[in-house]
Amino acid sequence: MKIINVLFSGVGGQGIILASKILAKCAFISGHMVKESELHGMAQRGGSVTSHVRFGEEVYSPLIPKGQADFLIALEELEGLRYTFFLKPGGNVIVNRKRIMPSIINPDKAPYPEDVVLQLESMGFHVDSVNAFEMATDLGNAKMENIILMGMLSQYLPFTISTWEKVIKESVPAKTVDVNLVAFQKGRELTEGKSY
Repeated sequence: MKIINVLFSGVGGQGIILASKILAKCAFISGHMVKESELHGMAQRGGSVTSHVRFGEEVYSPLIPKGQADFLIALEELEGLRYTFFLKPGGNVIVNRKRIMPSIINPDKAPYPEDVVLQLESMGFHVDSVNAFEMATDLGNAKMENIILMGMLSQYLPFTISTWEKVIKESVPAKTVDVNLVAFQKGRELTEGKSY
């Protein structure tokens, strides 16, 4: 199997690291060589966070080369735009329609980009978008945005549902297992019938 490269991007507190660890563990227990790397930056202050996950038969570096990412999982719109240079031509973007204005930016001088999904599509990328915050809130836990996006991603990857569910159960707090599994399934439904 060729190497699959998945880049996660967002801001501190969105569960980027948890999501990347879930993916890495799914790949590992499915028999793939896996490398993962994360960059926290000023995560505790709402700063940019990225995580690289690479898996396949032979993976030597944890960092995705520029222009080689198969998937960009963006938990925030601007962070999705910011890291498109990692995507290969025609790559896949799963973007959470959430806007978090960087605290160091004056919105009067640097307005938030409009129509992020359209911008991504105009660059030639395949885009799946969702308001994961709204979905997660409706399910009773706004912190599950990352799990909803993982459900969307799962339709594109070669791991069994039982593998995903096992890893999610082991990765989230015990009292939130059931609702996280529901969030994962809701995400899967959004990309049903799609494949990489």
